[in-house]
Amino acid sequence: MTTRTATPTHAIGTRDEWLAARLALLDEEKELTQRSDELARKRQELPWVRIDKEYRLTTDEGSASLADLFRGRSQLLVYHFMFGPDYAAGCASCSSIADGFDGFAVHLANHDVMLTAVSSAPLPKLQAFKQRMGWTFPWASAYESDFQRDFSAHFTEQQQQRDGGIEYNYRREGRWQTVGSDHPVAQFARASGTDAATYIRERPGVSAFILEDGVVYHTYSTYARGLDALWGMYQWLDRAPLGRNETGIWWKHHDRYGTELQPEVRSAEGRSDHPARQR
Repeated sequence: MTTRTATPTHAIGTRDEWLAARLALLDEEKELTQRSDELARKRQELPWVRIDKEYRLTTDEGSASLADLFRGRSQLLVYHFMFGPDYAAGCASCSSIADGFDGFAVHLANHDVMLTAVSSAPLPKLQAFKQRMGWTFPWASAYESDFQRDFSAHFTEQQQQRDGGIEYNYRREGRWQTVGSDHPVAQFARASGTDAATYIRERPGVSAFILEDGVVYHTYSTYARGLDALWGMYQWLDRAPLGRNETGIWWKHHDRYGTELQPEVRSAEGRSDHPARQR
C-alpha cells in the first residue's frame, strides 16, 4: 500500500494550548450530552398510539403479525431499510448502517428490545442480499403489506407524480423531477440496480413500538438525518482529524471495496450527499 504524506494546513500549537482548547470543548460536549439525555426523555414521554390495523409480514419463519416481530420482548425497533421490489440490491447507505446491527442486536435482545429490519422487497430478495452481506439480524418483507407505506418508508409512483403526494420526515414534497446521471440519487440507484425515480420511492427510517397487554402501540419514528446517530461510521468520522471530509459519494456495499485499503486524499470538509439525510 502506498504511504501518503501531506503538508499540515491546520493550526499547530503547544500541548498547553491544545489542553486549554480541549477543556473548553469538553464543556460544550458535556452540554450536548446533557441535552441529548433530555431529548431522549422527551422521546419516551411521547403519547403512545394504538395500532389496530392488522399487518402481515413475511419472515424466515413464515407469515408474521407485527406483534410476532417482538419475539417475546416488550419493545420493538424497526429499521425501514431501503430495498424496493424492483431493486437488485439494498441501498448502499442503509447497508452501511445495517453493517452494525449484528454486533448490538444481541445486547438489545437481552435488554427486552427486539431489532428487525423491514423492507418492501419480496423475502427471497432480502434473503439473498442478507446472505451476500453476511448478516444474521431479523429482516421481514412488507411486500404484501401496507406497513412500509403507513410508516412513510414506501411511496407509489402516483404519489411521486403529485405535488405534495409524498410526506416524508414530516414534510410534504413537490412532485418528482428527473435528475441527471451524475446526481447522487442516480448514483445510489445504480448501486441498487434500479433507476432514480424507483429508488427514491423507498425511504429510510426507524420506528419504535411497545407491546402491552397484547396491544401494540407506536411510540416513535425518525427519518433522514434523525438516523445519523445510528450510522456508526459517522460517529467515528466525527472524531477523526478531518471529520466527515466528504466530496461526493464515497461509501459502497462493504463487499465492493478493494482488498486493500487505498485511502483517497481529501482536503475540504464536506457532508453526505445522500438525498434522504437532509433535515
